[in-house]
Amino acid sequence: MYRILLVEDDKNIRDLVFNYFTKKEKDVFKVDIAPDGQTGIEKAYENNYDLLLLDVMLPELDGFSICKEIRKNSDVPILFITARANEADILNGYALGCDDYVIKPFPLPVLYEKVNALIKRSKGLVRSKIFSAGRISLNPNNGIVISGGEEVKLTAREYGILKVLMENKGQIISRERLMDIVWGYNSGTDERVLDTHMRNLRKALGANGKLIKTAVRRGYKIGDA
Repeated sequence: MYRILLVEDDKNIRDLVFNYFTKKEKDVFKVDIAPDGQTGIEKAYENNYDLLLLDVMLPELDGFSICKEIRKNSDVPILFITARANEADILNGYALGCDDYVIKPFPLPVLYEKVNALIKRSKGLVRSKIFSAGRISLNPNNGIVISGGEEVKLTAREYGILKVLMENKGQIISRERLMDIVWGYNSGTDERVLDTHMRNLRKALGANGKLIKTAVRRGYKIGDA
């Protein structure tokens, strides 16, 4: 059984998540509840959890502060639940060490699968093949990207974009689909944000960035040449 901590001040959301996770599959999840940030961080230090679900806007201590504190001593998976979908907040969360986001309102099945995937990945229960395109390789098991024999440091968004393209090598992926997958469905993200991340990704990959092709008015694809 996996043990998760839900730190959320909205009782309706707490009840919905608790009931869904504890009733969907028997003996898979045990969910502890904290209604505010201070209680959440105390519980996080008192118990061993497989994953933390943190609301960003919390009384007393916000989710960002909890994440920052926890990351001083633990690499437990952290997933933010938030209504704050702007780019700056999302990037701040990743910079502090969160693993993923879900934007309110969210479908409970999506949250459930994200939690499942994060926990299994953190425990090495899921092994994926290494993707390659030309002299670029991406290992989803450890998040390492190699370009031209050198490890490349990417932001979470850049990594997400590259992963989608490499999983679908040779296929054109529309801008809308890329944004749906990387930013989340109905995120409302401006397409100019995608353009900026794509430029930064190509630059980070160096000479191999040219392997990412633009299909005008259609999307992007990556190939071996």
